[in-house]
Order: sequence, then C-alpha cells, then structure tokens
Amino acid sequence: MPYLTTPVDGGRAATGAAPLGVGVPGFAHPLMAPTEWAELLRLSRGLACTGGAGRAPGPQGTAAALHWVVLNVARGPGARPDPYCLPATAQLRDAGARLLGHLDLEHGARPFGELVSDAHRFLDWYKVDGFYLDSCPTERTQLSETRRLTTTLRALRDGAHLVTGHGRHPHPGYADAADQLVTFAGRWSDYRWSQVAEWTAEYPAGRFCHLVHGVPRTHLEEALRIARWQGAGTVYFTDRLDHGGGAWESLPGYWDEFVSRIGPGVSE
Repeated sequence: MPYLTTPVDGGRAATGAAPLGVGVPGFAHPLMAPTEWAELLRLSRGLACTGGAGRAPGPQGTAAALHWVVLNVARGPGARPDPYCLPATAQLRDAGARLLGHLDLEHGARPFGELVSDAHRFLDWYKVDGFYLDSCPTERTQLSETRRLTTTLRALRDGAHLVTGHGRHPHPGYADAADQLVTFAGRWSDYRWSQVAEWTAEYPAGRFCHLVHGVPRTHLEEALRIARWQGAGTVYFTDRLDHGGGAWESLPGYWDEFVSRIGPGVSE
C-alpha cells in the first residue's frame, strides 16, 4: 500500500484529519447538464463555502462541503457572454458558491496575454472568485512565469482564489504561487498505488486537491482514506471514465453517497 509510506514529519494521518471538501473540476454546459448544475445549486444552498472573503460559515455542526466549482464555458470564457451560463453562475454565486474561471496554461505554452485576456472576460461576465489554472507546468524552469501569471491574476481580483492544476506533484516552489495545488488528477488504478511527495507534509491539508475518475462505488471509502492520509483537503471522485476528457462532465453514479460522506446534512 504505497500511500501509507511515512513522510518526513513522522505521520501524515494527523495532517489529513481535517474535513474533506468537494472541488468540482467542471460539469458540462448547463444546457447539456441541467441535473448537474441543479445539484451544485442544492449543495451550495445547503452548505456555505469556507475560506472566501465575505463567505459566511455553514450552520454550526455542519461541514462546508463545496470548496469550489470550475466554470469552463468554451475552452475558457468563450467569445461572448453565454445566455445559459450567466443565470446558472449567478444563482451559484448568490447561494455562496466559489466560482473559478478555467484557464488552460497548456503546460506553459499558452501566451501570457491570452491568459490575462481570458481572465478579464471571466471577471467581467461571470464575476468569478478566482481561477483554475489547468495543465499547469510542474518544472522549476517554468516557475517564474507561472508566478508572474498568478501575481497578475491576484492584481485583477482582490482575494482571488487560485488553484493550479498540475495533475501530479510539481516542484515545491509552486506551493507559494497558489492557494491550492492539484497534486493528483487521473485514474483510480493509478491513484490507489500513488505516493505522496514528502515536501507536502510541510503544508496543511487544505492546500492540496485530488481529482480521480474511474473510482468504483465499492472503493469509494478507500479513495477517501487515501486522500486523508496523503493530506488532501479538496477532492472529487467519480465512477465515470475518461473518454476524451469527459470524466468530469456528469455526476458520479454515487453522487449522494459521495457528498454525504464528506458533509453531513446534504443528501436527502
């Protein structure tokens, strides 16, 4: 069981003991996935987000399960405001959800100006609370350019919540560039044998996110145990398979069970 390896601090279980939360990497367009967006709204209304400016904590004794939702209109914000995404995102904002605009860094190949332009559109049209930097580089050589981008994004939106989507453990220096890092994104068959980088033990669990597809219902509890042991604070698990990048577009078959295991009082 590789995920049980002992880190430099002598034990990861205590670090990962904080309640987990849900990070939604991006459902399909509201027109194509009305059920998914309705479930996001239900979850948002039931439990307020934590950690954001102006966000009230959830009711006493309940866990604030929804940490953030990624908005990806059309490979980013699209060319113009979307008539379906506008009301859907407005409802989520009013319910207290934290919206993150999707910016694809293309592993460092995307021009800086294009990314900033997309960020402006997300802010102007959808009033996002921050950004999800997908396909974020992991190498030390691209760290300075990534920091340039995150510094600019914070200047565009005071208090912006930034999540860097590396998909694996990056160079430790990236931990100072964002609020959260996605240190695993991939298949369950890889996740169940994954190992945590020792440098992550120096940070609280809330700094790391795990996104896993192809998780069977019978292994959901094991997946949650791995996440806690490895020190993740935000997770998204689904039994959907990644056919052309569509694993995140629809609800997991066990959505209610998944959410109820993370935050009480959500599923009916």
